[in-house]
Amino acid sequence: MAEPERPRTEQRMRPAPLLFEPAEAGADPEHFFDLEAIEDPRELLDRATELTHAFRAATDRSVEFQAIAAAQLADPRRFDRLTTALIAERAEWTEDYAEKMVEFGRDLLRGGVERRD
Repeated sequence: MAEPERPRTEQRMRPAPLLFEPAEAGADPEHFFDLEAIEDPRELLDRATELTHAFRAATDRSVEFQAIAAAQLADPRRFDRLTTALIAERAEWTEDYAEKMVEFGRDLLRGGVERRD
């Protein structure tokens, strides 16, 4: 599936990469992307801010993909179409939220919603 064309005048925000942590680091609740090892508060603020922006951008993109998937699953042209109640159950949403996500996804698929990335 092709992504909707973005206007070239927008500058795409490039968040800091979310690097996977080693398994043993994930077991340590005090370990978080090696932030605890940064002693300079300026550097710590900079890196923590980069991570915050990266997580927000990842959340926004994930929500858009959820909406697109919900719209595709609810498409009446599909023989295996799901109701919004079933989509809501599958995604652990309320049915009202599922309806809004289906509509948002349809707008994204039509290219009618300006993307945030």
